[in-house]
Amino acid sequence: MFFDQQRIEIKTPQQVRAMRAAGLVVARTLARLREEVRPGVTTGELDALAEHTIRDAGCVPSFLGYGEPPFPASICASVNDEVVHGIPGARVLAEGDVISIDCGAIAFDADGQGWHGDAAVTVAVGTVRDEVAALMDVTEEALWRGLAAARAGGRVGDISHAVASYVRGQGDYGIVDGYTGHGIGTSMHMEPDVPNEGRAGRGPRLREGIALAVEPMVTLGTHDSDVAADDWTVVTTDGSWAAHYEHTFALTAAGVWVLTAEDGGRARLEALGVPCGALD
Repeated sequence: MFFDQQRIEIKTPQQVRAMRAAGLVVARTLARLREEVRPGVTTGELDALAEHTIRDAGCVPSFLGYGEPPFPASICASVNDEVVHGIPGARVLAEGDVISIDCGAIAFDADGQGWHGDAAVTVAVGTVRDEVAALMDVTEEALWRGLAAARAGGRVGDISHAVASYVRGQGDYGIVDGYTGHGIGTSMHMEPDVPNEGRAGRGPRLREGIALAVEPMVTLGTHDSDVAADDWTVVTTDGSWAAHYEHTFALTAAGVWVLTAEDGGRARLEALGVPCGALD
């Protein structure tokens, strides 16, 4: 591992594999949580299951105690008009809700160095309105379009442009201002930022060994948001509902390896005409 001139952490193949271990724990935790989402479940119950699953795998939750004030949970659970960073607790999920579940885990290599994985899904609680289901589909596809745009020698702006271009082409959606994807590795949030809007060919250079988290946040209305009184939960200013999807990927010699997808991203990337860069 070393840092390039832009202070971006560049990983060796062995270190990328360590991140893959964290990514698989995140993927499997989110899969378990998705199965448990139903009317009557509380966001706190989902959080308890997430912490148990992460620790059972020999990892540590990335989110618990993070930031200032310290985040008090192992997942972010953001419901309906909550975009990101929702604090799990007593809230009971109801038929027709949607919940964004953001999850991070730290896996440790043989030297005791921690490596992060970070991903998010938006899950329907029972049956949702057609416009909400469409919002979820658009946001998830925008994530994959962004991932597919990453290649060695390109720029971060290529990812940003691909995300925004897809969203803008699907209708009158809001792309939330002020919140971005990010570099990831030995810390959860590192350089560079990965905006969800931008110009292709601009921004930091992408190179083999870089690892980034891409995370579109899209609404049925505004691009504006506020932070709630708990100092964490981000909500839309107009009350419109939001969707949020995220994956962590690394660039290898073979291409994009989605570290937080069980199949490494192979199915979705190949459907978009992009080879999967998995090292395993």
